[in-house]
Amino acid sequence: MTDITPAPMNLSPPAAVPAPNVGLFRRRVEWSLIYIALIIFGVVVGAPFLYMITGSLKTNADLYSYPLNFLVPNPTLNNYNRLLSGEEIPYIQQFLNSIVVAVSQTLLALFFSSLVGWGFARFEFFGKRFLFIFLLATLALPFQITLVPLFLMMFQIGWLDNYLAIIIPGSISAFGVFFMRQSMVTIPEELLDAARIDGASEFGIFWRIGIPLSRGALSVLAVLTYLGAWNDYLWPLIVLRSSEKFTYPVGLATLVGLYKVEYGMILAGALIATIPVVLIFVAGRKQLLDNLTIGAVKR
Repeated sequence: MTDITPAPMNLSPPAAVPAPNVGLFRRRVEWSLIYIALIIFGVVVGAPFLYMITGSLKTNADLYSYPLNFLVPNPTLNNYNRLLSGEEIPYIQQFLNSIVVAVSQTLLALFFSSLVGWGFARFEFFGKRFLFIFLLATLALPFQITLVPLFLMMFQIGWLDNYLAIIIPGSISAFGVFFMRQSMVTIPEELLDAARIDGASEFGIFWRIGIPLSRGALSVLAVLTYLGAWNDYLWPLIVLRSSEKFTYPVGLATLVGLYKVEYGMILAGALIATIPVVLIFVAGRKQLLDNLTIGAVKR
């Protein structure tokens, strides 16, 4: 007799078709857009620096040529020769003046900012909160508001055409005090109490404990202060009178005459002045980037 039992039915679901990896595709698109944006940003930022390099090797005729050309058809070092020889301005002297002013202002700013910041961070006194808020409020005032009173003060004490008129006012920084206070407030109080038990004075505690433990913040503040002093133009232009005492930004500005502008020499001088800034950033970039957010500590 023939067996007519039906064959068992396969009730298992069909194998799923692998879906495309949407997440991987989305991440690739996002990274592609990020790289494209970075490339565009790099071109926009780097183009002026590239033109500064190539323009310093051009003659004035090539610089005035149209359309704008980044290539150098007839490279020449005449701009550098004229600039460094002192035919138009004493650029080497002005370059050294900028170094003296920037270094002096940076060292004094580090000392005063750390000292005042230590006072706000580690001591309790009457009106401390009000003074600190008032200090922060001064950050909202542009320099142009205090320019005239500061100039009159420099005139009355006889500091016009003197580097002290640039170095001393620039050595007191509300931002520097705030930045150092935010760093020093995180130092454990127990460490300071142990130093007091050992007989250390308050200034000794600041110098031997506060300063070493705030080296990261000091390095960031040093770079920011130096860059600000190095590139400052408005205040040195107002208080300095003789070309031998000009800083390099003021000296290069004198190459812009009423009937003639030495663009080639200006670009050459700007390129030379960029070298110390680049060297400082390359030497301290790790320390700078690692400690740039120190001032964000809230307490």
